[in-house]
Amino acid sequence: MSRLLSMLQTPVGHAEASWALLLRRGIYTSPVAQKNIRAGQIKSSINANLPLTYEQAQKPHKIGVTKAWNSWNTSNLTGETKDSAATTLEDLFIRQFMKGTWHNYLASEVIIKRRLNVVIVSFIAERQLNARNFYFLVGYTEEMLSTILKRPIKVELQTVRRKRDMTFKLI
Repeated sequence: MSRLLSMLQTPVGHAEASWALLLRRGIYTSPVAQKNIRAGQIKSSINANLPLTYEQAQKPHKIGVTKAWNSWNTSNLTGETKDSAATTLEDLFIRQFMKGTWHNYLASEVIIKRRLNVVIVSFIAERQLNARNFYFLVGYTEEMLSTILKRPIKVELQTVRRKRDMTFKLI
């Protein structure tokens, strides 16, 4: 080691200088990074009283196996770069609109499916209103989103008695 250090400190030619510089800098390595298995998972509570739906209880690496995508479209395929950003922004807008319109009634995530020019919005709502108000909200949502996005929107709604009925497990 001392011989190597003495070589680095003595003046040398150009070719030898590059090797000396490389040896002086050294090679830095780090240990193998373990896979982060906590990314995308919901943090457990102290009392294990946090309710999870079936979709939320699935691990992130199970997307496409036992867990579905929240947006079904073909704009993210290879070579489809024309409207992929606009589609993502539309999906974000639809989800925000649904949160605002169906304020305390949403019991699940909003699933957005696109078939040709039709956008299908699916979700599960809590049964707190009578049927007449639900039909009004469905019609209002379809009309407003169709007007804003300038394409046909169809709302598929299922209801549950309480949000508690959607609980798959507690963490």
